[in-house]
Amino acid sequence: MPSFDVVSEFDAHEVSNALDQANREVSTRFDFKGTDSKFTFDDQVITLTSETEFQLSQMMDILRQKLAKRGIDVACMKEEEPELTGREARQKVILQKGIETLLAKKLIKLIKDKKLKVQTAIQGEKLRVTGKKRDDLQTVIALLKESDIELPLQYENFRD
Repeated sequence: MPSFDVVSEFDAHEVSNALDQANREVSTRFDFKGTDSKFTFDDQVITLTSETEFQLSQMMDILRQKLAKRGIDVACMKEEEPELTGREARQKVILQKGIETLLAKKLIKLIKDKKLKVQTAIQGEKLRVTGKKRDDLQTVIALLKESDIELPLQYENFRD
């Protein structure tokens, strides 16, 4: 039976490459001279550090641009509020990976409402869709692409 997996992932190596480029740009830009502004990446959290909140917003624009150039969907970014302390401003950006159970149930309901002859199952942070016809699976992919879900979705492991 044909099947495929719906996942939400990003390439951590590409994220580190994008952050290296962003750090390089921040170190050479005139408006960041002498501010010790930098990006750091730990697990799924990017931390922006600078002197003012305005500089953090400038750094956020640089980050979005570099991630997009590296093929990482910026919709997976969850920005937290900036923390201002004395001479330093910090902001954390969490990169979301995997499909949470609540969102997976919402996707399953969306697929079942279309009354297609497919079965869906939650497998950890993935969603497996199986059906008898390849056309039904392609219809499900088109349906999920059209839906307004806040996470970027990828479709992998398509088997006939």
